[in-house]
Amino acid sequence: MRQQAAVSTEQRGFSAARPRPGRLARGGLLASHRLRRAPATIFLGLVIVAEVLPLVWLLVSSVRPADEFTTEPMWSIPKRLYWYNYVYAWTTGAMGTYLRNSVIAVLPSLLFIAILSITAAFALEILHWRGRNGIMLLFLAGIMMPLQIILLPLFSIYLHVNLINNLLSLIITYTAFGLPLTIFMLAGFYKTMPPALIEAAVIDGCSIFGAFWRITVPMMKNAILTVMLVQFFFIWNDLLLSLTFISNNNLRTVQTGLLSFTTGYGQAWGPTFAAVCMAMLPTLGVYLFLNQRVIKGIAAGSVKG
Repeated sequence: MRQQAAVSTEQRGFSAARPRPGRLARGGLLASHRLRRAPATIFLGLVIVAEVLPLVWLLVSSVRPADEFTTEPMWSIPKRLYWYNYVYAWTTGAMGTYLRNSVIAVLPSLLFIAILSITAAFALEILHWRGRNGIMLLFLAGIMMPLQIILLPLFSIYLHVNLINNLLSLIITYTAFGLPLTIFMLAGFYKTMPPALIEAAVIDGCSIFGAFWRITVPMMKNAILTVMLVQFFFIWNDLLLSLTFISNNNLRTVQTGLLSFTTGYGQAWGPTFAAVCMAMLPTLGVYLFLNQRVIKGIAAGSVKG
């Protein structure tokens, strides 16, 4: 009896240690799933490296002494951190002036785009009136119109009204070219808003402006931030308009300032890279600060109802 009990115990232990067919099947499926995802994982890793590595190299080069650009390999770590490159770019390179001019051009443009596009998209999508579809088609035509086509007429007009070498010319142009795309995007966000909310507010005695300000605008905060971030990137990184309308060095924006900085200071690569880092910092900071709201805004505009 004892021998039979020992044999039965050994058999139970062997059966417990032996893997079950279900576990083997699940393990095989998991391994095959990981194998199928391996190419996508490798591709995403290569994309991340391709995106991050130039930024790292830019930051490292911005604190590299001038003599190491000719005596050391391009990807080598600097022997010492030369922070004076940033001081040189800010003072001698006038990056402080360029950044100030960019802020002066960007903030009013974004304010005008936000006010005009929010109200226009509300009128075109929520309100019902004759001719609104034709007006929307005009804005769509504005999206498809290349900037280069009207650049020369704009320059001629600004020249006759003394707006050349004036930041007001940039503000007007940024606002005009930012409105079509912004109105089109916000109209898509308004489509996701239930009409019953505005109808209930009007029935309760709220005016159209009150419903717009108290109901739609709070619900559209993430969407507004999303489209404003798109316009901020476009305006901040603009080179063509600023290069066309501004020739006074004291009125240059960041991008044209970087261009003149590179050509004017020749082989001063350390300060040049430091200036590029300073020009890149506002866009990076704004995106990191508004990242979650932008994702919510994009998700809100992609779902109907």
